[in-house]
Order: sequence, then C-alpha cells, then structure tokens
Amino acid sequence: IELDEGDEFYLSLTNVGTTMRPDLFDPHTVHFHGFPNAATVFDGVPEVSISINMGGTLTYYYNIVEPGTFIYHCHVEATEHMEMGMLANLYVHPAQDVTGCSDTTVCAVAGRKGGPGGGAAIGQPEGYAYNDDDGTTGFDVEAPLQVSAFDSDFHDAHIAVQPLPFAALEGNYPMINGRGYPDTIKDPAVPNQDPLTLNMGPPVDDGFLGDAGAILNNGEVSQDMGAAVSVTAGQRLLLRLSNVGIDRFYTLTIPGLTMKIVGTGAKLMRGVDGKNIYQETASVNFGGGETHDVLVDIPATAAAGTTYFLHTTELHQMGNKTQLDGGMITEIAVN
Repeated sequence: IELDEGDEFYLSLTNVGTTMRPDLFDPHTVHFHGFPNAATVFDGVPEVSISINMGGTLTYYYNIVEPGTFIYHCHVEATEHMEMGMLANLYVHPAQDVTGCSDTTVCAVAGRKGGPGGGAAIGQPEGYAYNDDDGTTGFDVEAPLQVSAFDSDFHDAHIAVQPLPFAALEGNYPMINGRGYPDTIKDPAVPNQDPLTLNMGPPVDDGFLGDAGAILNNGEVSQDMGAAVSVTAGQRLLLRLSNVGIDRFYTLTIPGLTMKIVGTGAKLMRGVDGKNIYQETASVNFGGGETHDVLVDIPATAAAGTTYFLHTTELHQMGNKTQLDGGMITEIAVN
C-alpha cells in the first residue's frame, strides 16, 4: 500500500475463510504496525480492537499524518497467520514532495508530483523519504524490499492438519518480497488483465504492484512485486527495508556500495538538537517488525551493465533449506 501524508485511508477487510482447511474458522484483523492510531478500535490487536469472523467485513479508517516505511499484518494468532503470508509493505510519502521545503533552492517540489524536471533537474529528486527541510533524504529511485522466511516443516504440518511446531519454528526459505533468488529478479511474464473489462494488456516489466506476477521455474505465477532494482549511474536509491520474519534478525549488505540509514521505525534519524544522525554502514541488521529507510548513492562512474548484489550476510540464508538456488538475494542493475 502506497500513500501520501495527509491522505484519509479506508481499508476494508473481508474474511472469506479457506477451502483447503474448512476446519479453520479463525477471525482476522489488520494491524498497521507502528502507526499512531487515535483509537485502539482500528489497531488490530484482538484484545483491544475488533476481529472479523468468517463472512464479516470491517472498514478500517486511518488519518495519515506521518511519513515513513511501515508494515501491516494480521494480529490474530500472529505467528501462525504471518507465517501463512498475511503481511505486506505499507509506505507513506511526505508532504515535502508536494510543498518542497522552506529553502526552495535546497529541496523543490518532488518530480513524482509533477514538478519541473520530473526528478531530473539538479536539486530536485524524484521524492523525499521524510520532511527533512534540508533535502538530505531526496532520492531518484525507490524500492520497497521486504525480507522474510517461512518454515517448510511448519507448512507441511499445517496442510496435514498436524500440531504446529511453534517452539521449533525456523525460517528455512528466506525471501525478498516473497521470492527466493533467482526468482527475485524475474520480470512479470504474464500480461496485465483489467479486472473490469477482462481485456488483456501488454506485459509490464517494472515489477511493481498491479503487474502480473513472474512465471517461476515450476510454472507457478509468483506474487506481483519482484525485488530487482534498476538504476542509472549517479542516481540515489532509496531502499525501504522491512523485516516481517517471525524468528530471527537478518543482515543485508551490498558489496561495493555504502548504505546510509536516514530513517528507522518510520522516524527521521534526527537528534533533539536538530542535527541529522544518519548512519553510514556496510550492512543493515534488523529484526522482525523493524523498518529502515536506506539511501544508496550509485557511483557516477558505474558503467551500464554493472550489477551489484544485495544479499544477506548469513551464507546459509542464501539458499532454501537443502537447495542451493533460492534465498535472500537480489540485484541492483545499472541501466
């Protein structure tokens, strides 16, 4: 879900149950993780808010007042339901994209909002990560990357209606945006389909939501959003990192490039004295429920065709259980 600061956002959740496990009649919620709700009724935590039984629908209301990178997930039996994939990215663009900042020579209206230059003009990036008022969180390309893993034994037990090994949970299929390498970098290979007219459009290859999923090696179609990132030499890349894993921390690195953390937990990294406390680092380590906004400067000297690998530093997380292919790897390609 992609929003702008100042939006009023309505989200309707309907619980239709499941045909593969008709014995399950779990209620469900949406928990907007880290969001400052004005009232607990829409928070999604079952003890203090509403859960939706099968056949029911609830419309959540959010007044979007803070920019940043968030996640959302079901908070009913959270370990099980998140393990089953009931989670996703949610990020909010700041008002500064529209207004610019007080010194318009430092940060003008962002290109993504149709300003002059469309993000190409000097001093005018495509957007800003936060309302920084100094242009330091400006970026030319953004990529939401969600890291997670699922436990194959847990899923086998679940589909076989066996007791679930919660205490022994181990994410042995690590993923970025719901895929393992090399499927992380596959472009959508199925044409778009208009759900209203059922007209088939041409294939779209930018890998973002609304595109058809990529056809994987086994012929299945994956979820829509891939994880490949395309940049041009000299551009600044914003990585919106989120960890929705259940059982462990992950550490991401990009050999050959430096990462700068400018936001964490949907908050600009700025001290009480007003000074930026951004962190330059070779790797980012973060646990379940954490988000980071990370800027990466692509060298102006990078030749077209250069590929940088973004991957976990834990070697066993760059594969799927006993399979060599798979794991938490993607590519940043210079076009």
